[in-house]
Amino acid sequence: MDTLEALPLVGDVAARLCARGWRLATAESCTGGLIAAACTERAGSSDWFERGVVSYSNVAKIELLGVPAALIDTHGAVSEPVALAMAQGLLERAGADITVAVTGVAGPSGGSAHKPVGTVWFAWATAAGAHAECRVFPGDRSAVREATVRHALAGVLARSVPL
Repeated sequence: MDTLEALPLVGDVAARLCARGWRLATAESCTGGLIAAACTERAGSSDWFERGVVSYSNVAKIELLGVPAALIDTHGAVSEPVALAMAQGLLERAGADITVAVTGVAGPSGGSAHKPVGTVWFAWATAAGAHAECRVFPGDRSAVREATVRHALAGVLARSVPL
């Protein structure tokens, strides 16, 4: 993905987070750090971007984000409970005001009837609570990952509206 394509949305996220005095942290599996890369492509991102964790493996989700192994064993890594645990675990560890977590099946393999290629679980967490949602994006691996970055950032924008 060309991170420059996401810059208009990143600019909106940056303005909103700066207006609130908030910092963002990302927990990424299927995107492998693309959300963090899109954010840090923008000059001045150190004012609002705290950190990104690439937790591609289940072990990384457990060790770095505190995701209970039992959640992964019961629901699979690509699931609502795991996405929520990723976002909440990062919120507890990062000192950020808002986190976004993504876990999915970018393809071309790894899909199933229940979780086809393109399935991505998202979770956003703030001190006020957490929200998760699932999307199934069409296209190849690159298209799925690009759509995931855009949706993740759009969710940060929507959840950082000033009170």
